[in-house]
Parts: sequence; C-alpha cells; structure tokens
Amino acid sequence: MDLYKILSECRLCPRECGVDRLSGETGVCGAGAKARIARADLHFWEEPCISGENGSGAVFFSNCTLRCVYCQNYDVSSKGKGFEKTDEELADCFLELQDKGANNINLVTPTHYIPQLVSALDNAKKRGLNLPVVYNCGGYEKAETLKLLDGYVDVYLPDMKYYSDKYAKRYSGAKDYFKTASEAVSEMYRQVGKWEFDNSGLIKKGVIIRHMLLPGLIFEAKKIVDYLFEKYEDKIWLSLMSQYTIMPGVRGMDELNRNLPKGYYETLVDYCASLGMENVYVQEEGSSDLCYIPEFYGSYQSLSEEGE
Repeated sequence: MDLYKILSECRLCPRECGVDRLSGETGVCGAGAKARIARADLHFWEEPCISGENGSGAVFFSNCTLRCVYCQNYDVSSKGKGFEKTDEELADCFLELQDKGANNINLVTPTHYIPQLVSALDNAKKRGLNLPVVYNCGGYEKAETLKLLDGYVDVYLPDMKYYSDKYAKRYSGAKDYFKTASEAVSEMYRQVGKWEFDNSGLIKKGVIIRHMLLPGLIFEAKKIVDYLFEKYEDKIWLSLMSQYTIMPGVRGMDELNRNLPKGYYETLVDYCASLGMENVYVQEEGSSDLCYIPEFYGSYQSLSEEGE
C-alpha cells in the first residue's frame, strides 16, 4: 500500500482537513509532504523506563494536530520551526541515535507524518535498526490511522488531556477529544498489549498514558484516572505530570494564568494511591520550570517506589 496517497487528501488526524499535501496545501497541523523535525538527540527527561541511563533517541517533529494554549513547545508545534527531511534522511537519524546508544527511537508528536515514518522505519530496519519504537503523542488520534502502525510501534506514550468536551474545546480546540483519545488508546492497547520490561527496567512494549495536571482541573484528572483504572487496571502505566508552566498562550485565561497551588498535585497522587494503583509514575512537586523547555519532563519515580 502506498501510504503517500493518503497525503493527496489528508485525513490522518481527527481534523480530517482533506487537503492535498502533495501539492503544497496544508491543513490545521501545517505539515506538508516532507517530514519536518526540530531536534533529534538523546533525551534524558522521559520516564525512567524510557530514558534509562543512556537516554531515549527522541525525534521531535514539527507541527501538531492540536492547538493547546499552554503548549510548552509553541515554536515547534504551532509555528512549525524545524528542518525538512527525506525519508532516507529520517532513517539516517534513527540509525545515528542507535549508534549513540539510545534505548529506543522516540517519535514525538508524529501523527501527521505517518506515511513518511513508515517509509523511514522500513528503510532503517533494512539497514540494521533494532531498537523499540516509542510513539509519543497528544492522544488526539484516529484509531483507523493508528492501524497503519500495527507492527511498527512497540510502546505507545499518549497524553490523556481532558475528560470533558468543554475544556478540550477551550484549551486545545478539540471538543471531541476524550471520545477520540479513548478509542485511540483502545487501539494502542490492542496492538501492543500489557507492558513488558527488560532486566534493566527499560520498557520493551506496552502503553504509558500521560496526564499533565492543569490548574483548577483536578476533578477532570480524577475522572480520567477513574476511567483508565476501571478499563485497564494494571495492564497499562499512568504518568502524572506536575510541570504545568505558564505560557504566553494562556494570557486572558485567568484560570490557567497561574501555577499549580502547593499540594494540588500531591492530592492527585494520593487519590491514585487510595484506589490501589501502583503502576503510576510521579514527578517531584514543583517540576514547573522553564528549564524543562524543550526538555519537557521533570524527574520521575513510580508510585510504588514512593512508598518504599
């Protein structure tokens, strides 16, 4: 199947713009016919099972299908800053990261480049790529599109940002977010199944769902936790993020133009513990800091380790 044909009437993401990217048209995400990346290097600020000691081979893709007002990487996600790469050049990036000792190939915000990624992964595997592939995304994915990745991805690392359409529309311009993301996670789990780790604690396959706590929305976070625990129990991991940082896009939104109150994040962690959840990564409270941009993620430990 020639996946590039999809780009002539692009409906890869839930926006379903239908634009002809092969002829230079761009939709909501702003992506064109070639993959564009902002950075490819070893990354040490992911969850411990992904970064490990050697680092994750992170490839940060430009553009995004979401429009989150609090995005910590606005220049890359919305302005599209980066460099165009051919499929072969992208394969070269993967192999270079493998040569550097990366634990995995970590594709960050890659949805709008799936045809290019499949081509590049095929190329790289023929040339010796043998690392697990991590699909690191915002959760706003079409289950139908994800099926194109079956057999290519070992670890899915999506966000689950919202439970209510009200907040999804206001903060990310995606009113159907929860329905779409929950169907996407179901497809992700169908493909890779329950998590597996190697002897050094690195994840080899599975699903880790991230949720970054937003000011004033702890009740939303609890609904997401309830949903995931009821549906998947211990078959997936949850990563709770405390690193919310005030960004220029939240100006005029008083509810987001503030830091997380002290103790707010710990309340969510305690809630997870009260449910009996153990497969939870937690950050240090106060991980909100501009020094994590574009590094993104603070330090993590698991909920089970926290009690040791």
